[in-house]
Amino acid sequence: MSLKKGDKAPSFTLFNTEKKKVSLEDFKGKNLIIHFFPAAFTGVCTAQLCTMRDDLGYYTKLGAEVVGISVDSLFTLNKYKEEQKYNFDLLSDFNKETSQAFKSYYDTFAFDMKGVAKRAAFVIDKEGVIQYAEVLESAGDLPNFAAIKSTLEQI
Repeated sequence: MSLKKGDKAPSFTLFNTEKKKVSLEDFKGKNLIIHFFPAAFTGVCTAQLCTMRDDLGYYTKLGAEVVGISVDSLFTLNKYKEEQKYNFDLLSDFNKETSQAFKSYYDTFAFDMKGVAKRAAFVIDKEGVIQYAEVLESAGDLPNFAAIKSTLEQI
């Protein structure tokens, strides 16, 4: 069963590209946008995260922080973040627990890869409650950025 508006966001603690632990609890009192993505260095994932990078000022003005999560290693994500000049944390869900907790997980993905994050977007409010949830079945689709913005404007 998928997560939906009004559900409590699953707790997580993951490493960022600076090898520091980042937890959902670190964002208490702030709105948070979480973007799950299947794999670093791929076209649609780059488009998804570059859109967030380029609009980060807008989200910041609305009091929101952004993180990206994939099952890539923190070392891969570090190179990806550096290359694309992302201005928000990328978190490694290498053990795949957070992707599964958020119901954003492919058991089998392209090229028979096992255990890959689905493309998804969540807006979590200051109290840790999901206000927007979008999990895409097709990795070729992008999240609805207008709906994410609209949700933030309303909370």
